[in-house]
Amino acid sequence: MTIGERLLKLRKEKNISQEELANVLDVSRQTISKWETDQTTPDFDKIIPLCEYFGITSDELLSGKKDIIESKKEDNKKIFARNIAISVGLYILSLVFVIVSAEVFNNEILGVSLFFITIAIATTLIVYTAINYGSKKEKKRETKKDKTVKQVCEIIDILGVVIYFIVSFLTMAWHITWIIFLIIGLCEAIVKLIFGLSEDNKEEIKEGEKENE
Repeated sequence: MTIGERLLKLRKEKNISQEELANVLDVSRQTISKWETDQTTPDFDKIIPLCEYFGITSDELLSGKKDIIESKKEDNKKIFARNIAISVGLYILSLVFVIVSAEVFNNEILGVSLFFITIAIATTLIVYTAINYGSKKEKKRETKKDKTVKQVCEIIDILGVVIYFIVSFLTMAWHITWIIFLIIGLCEAIVKLIFGLSEDNKEEIKEGEKENE
């Protein structure tokens, strides 16, 4: 994207006319038109006023750094969504392997083996995607609440896996006991929701106290 194209995009986003922008910068409307069509480029003394008016840096205006970053974010989102979709498909496929192996081939060992292999691939893909393509926001300092939630979820994970193997080996109903993993996820979501609501209530109380002051 050229400087002119970026200026045109910024002006459209701000929903102003060429004449309005020209009045702000103390230039003619024809000058704005020439900038946007790349016939000329803004003079050096107009770069800073342009950046201040649109709320961007000179680097973003001249090199399109912001556009590159936004484009990269969009690409990352697409890759993230695609990999998650593949992982979900693999999880579903793992259940099909168990059912088909048990019902068609009458071989539960084969089904369980394929189940764990597929689950391992799907989980690895999710972890890899989360690390490489997840949103890279600035990390906040881990609070006491965050540590507590993390510890509780880890305990739920360990207990869930133990219960899964115990129930599965006792009943040999591997094609059904996978539901335990869904219950684990649900329990973790409930825990995070409870702590999240608790934190929101604290913030509301604080805001109310400030307003009363």
